[in-house]
Amino acid sequence: MTTEYHVKLIQQGNTQTLPIPPELNLNTTDVIIRQENGKLIIEPYKKKSILEVFSTLEPIDEEFPDIDAGLLPLDDIKL
Repeated sequence: MTTEYHVKLIQQGNTQTLPIPPELNLNTTDVIIRQENGKLIIEPYKKKSILEVFSTLEPIDEEFPDIDAGLLPLDDIKL
């Protein structure tokens, strides 16, 4: 069974503050908050890795130019 806590929202101008009981403290200062089916969901914010970001991108349909066209072969380059 889940423990429930009754807390009062604090109204400050247009902002509401929710005091979180110490038993439910999160080990972060950044959270994601969203509403689902009339409920507020608060989760710790986890920074996404670059691979996670890339996996959300749409495929690119354009052709990329051949950047090696017209260059000397590596064996012909003298330093």
